[in-house]
Formats: sequence, C-alpha cells, structure tokens
Amino acid sequence: MPKKKKKPAAKARAVKKKWQLYVLLCKDGTLYCGITNDLERRIAQHNAGKGARYTRGRGPVSLLRSWPQKNQSAALRAEISFKKLSRTAKDVYLAA
Repeated sequence: MPKKKKKPAAKARAVKKKWQLYVLLCKDGTLYCGITNDLERRIAQHNAGKGARYTRGRGPVSLLRSWPQKNQSAALRAEISFKKLSRTAKDVYLAA
C-alpha cells in the first residue's frame, strides 16, 4: 500500500490591504497626491527621501487626507481625477 503524502501546512493568508488615495502637504506648502495599499509605509518612504521624486526635496511631508478605494484601478482613476483639479478646487475638496 503506498504511503499517503502529507499535506503541507495551510499557509496563513496574507491580510489584503485596501488601496487608498492620499494627499500630502509638503513643507513648501505644495500638495502631493498618490495611491498606496500601505499608507504608513508610503509616508515613511516619502519622509526618508525614498518616495516620489517630487517629495524628495520637499520633506518632511504630512498627511492631509486619505480615502479608501475599492481596488487599484479605482484608486488610479481617483488620483487622475484629483490631479486634474485646480489648487483652489483641491483645497475645497480637502476641506469637505
């Protein structure tokens, strides 16, 4: 009779993080908008100078606001829409 193969231990499923649209305020008063599925890590990258090129010389940055998104695609669409707004419209949107 053949030996039964042992089933590998069930791997713990990785916690799936939600995608977010986020807006940062740079020290020079400008805004930076991006998307991520790990907000704390991403802000730390920006502040360490390893984030986007735009924020490298404008740190430290602070989080103004973030919005959860359904998936990466929705987050990208939201980012594009936000970036098309004027600065005045962005400020109104952030205040709401």
